[in-house]
Amino acid sequence: MRILAIETSSAWCSVALALNQHTVLQRHEYLGAAASLHLLPWINTLLQEAELELVEIDAIAVDIGPGAFTGVRLGIACVQGLACGAHIPVISVMSLDSIAWQALQQMNLLSHNADQFLVILDARMHEVYWAKYILQDGCPVRLTAPQLALPSQIALEDIAWVVGSGVHLCSGAVQALAYKTEISAHALGVLGCARPQLTAGLQHDVRLLEPLYVRNKVAFTSAERARNALPAAAQ
Repeated sequence: MRILAIETSSAWCSVALALNQHTVLQRHEYLGAAASLHLLPWINTLLQEAELELVEIDAIAVDIGPGAFTGVRLGIACVQGLACGAHIPVISVMSLDSIAWQALQQMNLLSHNADQFLVILDARMHEVYWAKYILQDGCPVRLTAPQLALPSQIALEDIAWVVGSGVHLCSGAVQALAYKTEISAHALGVLGCARPQLTAGLQHDVRLLEPLYVRNKVAFTSAERARNALPAAAQ
């Protein structure tokens, strides 16, 4: 099962090439806007190291968001070009699912079946993306669609722990349940989510690949930024 996994939904640029269940080549670096300069060269380098041609890959997996608009578009555009040219099926992976998978790999036996947990990501503009999961047979199963909300709107009923870059924006009660706030988007998380999808035959045609933005607004307007900078009494 050869899968190329691409992650560019955050400031981290990450590529992983699974040659089989145990051998994975990868590149992962904090690049920000420079990701567009490194993504394709990294992919070519990994293929050369593996002595593979792109057409020998079984599927290409990519993080479709939610996340940084520019990063999400970069990853999807890259996959569209690669998959169309080589006629390779693709696998869509949501960023929150990827973080959930990574967290469980790090926790090992610290979590138990039926534990419910939240993945909370910083969405900027004083908001967070979040979704609720349950642990079943060692795998994260998402219970809700991805949500965009104010940190104060996060509900903790039946939640055993939380994880993600948005935890620090939330209340003390949420932060008290934090496991690993430093877990960031990584191609290994995309790969971990993609493997069972490929096994289940859930890969799809690249023409069906779409970004998942959740939010349609990219940034505050100048007026909104000025208003947010004012003391509360002056607003």
